[in-house]
Amino acid sequence: MKISVDLRFRRLIAALCVACASHAAAAETLVISTGNGQPFTTPQRDGFFDQLLAEAFRRAGSQAEMRVHESSERALINANTGIDDGVAARIKGLEAQYPNFVRVTEKMFDNDFVAYSLRFEFATPDWQSLAPYHVAYLIGWKVFENNLAGKREATQVKDAVQLFNLLQQDRTDVVLYERWQGLWRARAQGLPVRMMEPPLARQEMYCYLNRKHAELAPKVAAALVEMKRDGTYKRIFDATLTPLAGGR
Repeated sequence: MKISVDLRFRRLIAALCVACASHAAAAETLVISTGNGQPFTTPQRDGFFDQLLAEAFRRAGSQAEMRVHESSERALINANTGIDDGVAARIKGLEAQYPNFVRVTEKMFDNDFVAYSLRFEFATPDWQSLAPYHVAYLIGWKVFENNLAGKREATQVKDAVQLFNLLQQDRTDVVLYERWQGLWRARAQGLPVRMMEPPLARQEMYCYLNRKHAELAPKVAAALVEMKRDGTYKRIFDATLTPLAGGR
């Protein structure tokens, strides 16, 4: 009898261990990396990416949270090697360079690259419109490097604080940056910037998953489509980004 009770006890413990392991796996939170800070991600996890992807992954039957890396390249490497589970807000076609990437085919948003100034206001229908001005932009932003090649009146700096300090100190005429992060940074530094239209460039931005989560990619894409259809996407966008545009 004692042997039978011990056997049943061991089986019960084994079953409980399996159940706990299954629950832990089901409750695993995927880490999606990015090089973007506010207003896309915040320490309170209420930025645009924070809310958008948390809801999309929830609808896909999973959980996800953002991890911000100072280096955009580090975010890509971590997602490709599987240290992180994916990467947010990247252009189409990165599978060619990062073979472990699976793209979520529904875009997250359109990324606008724009010009800001304190002293000037002018239209920016093309890159040539910047010719009369001294411009500054962040080191490593290829969209600017490639289109301003050979322009002598250009300064490169390492971060957005330095970039907008150049404007504040009247050491450049124009800074080039992304629309929403630029508006947030100008507000944070109390700068009444003018943002030029139309955007100098626009790119569709996507989420990628490490291929170990490939089965989730179509589910997250479908969730994003549904969120755009039922108004959830607009609600998140209006809560996190639209107020910045009103401050121009």
